[in-house]
Amino acid sequence: MTNLEKGGITMPKLNVLNVSGQNVGEIELSDSIFGVEVNGHVLYEVVKNQLANKRQGTQSAKTRSEVRGGGIKPWRQKGTGRARQGSIRAPQWIKGGIVFAPKPRDYRMAVPKSMRKVAMKSALTTKVQNEQMIVLDELSFEAPKTRIVVDMLKALEAKKALIITAESNEAVYKSARNIEGVSVIPANNINVYDLLKYEKLIVTKDAVSKIEEVYA
Repeated sequence: MTNLEKGGITMPKLNVLNVSGQNVGEIELSDSIFGVEVNGHVLYEVVKNQLANKRQGTQSAKTRSEVRGGGIKPWRQKGTGRARQGSIRAPQWIKGGIVFAPKPRDYRMAVPKSMRKVAMKSALTTKVQNEQMIVLDELSFEAPKTRIVVDMLKALEAKKALIITAESNEAVYKSARNIEGVSVIPANNINVYDLLKYEKLIVTKDAVSKIEEVYA
């Protein structure tokens, strides 16, 4: 990665590669998206929000009032030599109810749109600064072919990678879906968690333009 001075502003600049890993040009990245000050706390909040929203919240267990049985005192209060018991469905009994049993709940959290935007820019900047972003001149297949993607990843020295295309591309998606640690996503569906989760970010030139258009 190099930085280009333009009107007093440092513009991030990356090499553009083809699927064989050969340098075929350069691209200037928008400083307002790929060169911002990274806000670690906002990244944490947005990732926490995404993970919370993914939770189903369907966990459920029965309390002592919901388990079957226990309507009668198992033995009299005094005179048996045993500890007093009021119900065979008390938590200390086998098949008894659960204390503070988990119940279905909604884990969803609200995050302001402006915070998500800051987090997205911070995540993209992090990838550029750490030299973990690769720009491709193009990525298109006539038919799904996993071998092409495997060879491309080998040429780009990328194992765990997120491939970002400008539009939804079924051929690219089907070519990469069986490769462990690799995922394909269109530019309008990118999210902070996936950007940080994958080691390498492989983005087509058209996808870069679309990202800059959306987050400008």
